[in-house]
Amino acid sequence: MASPAAVRRSGGGLLEGLYRVIMRRNSVYVTFVVAGAFVGERVRIISARSRDIHLLSLKLIRVVDYGIKKLWEQNNIGKRYEDIPVLGQRPSE
Repeated sequence: MASPAAVRRSGGGLLEGLYRVIMRRNSVYVTFVVAGAFVGERVRIISARSRDIHLLSLKLIRVVDYGIKKLWEQNNIGKRYEDIPVLGQRPSE
């Protein structure tokens, strides 16, 4: 009967295989990240040439930014600088 370690080595799946290929060495990982950033930037520039796609992406960015800002404010009520009524003032005697 095969041991569990032997069974695991033969299988794996797509994500585990990608992890083994990309994360095996630091140099491969750094190259992958830099190449991914370069490709992502090129794709963004190409898609920005289309005016409709560019305007749609700007609207999406604004909606996401607004949503995150509201979520942040809701989770931090009473903890923000603006919420402290008398900051830095000494109590009057």
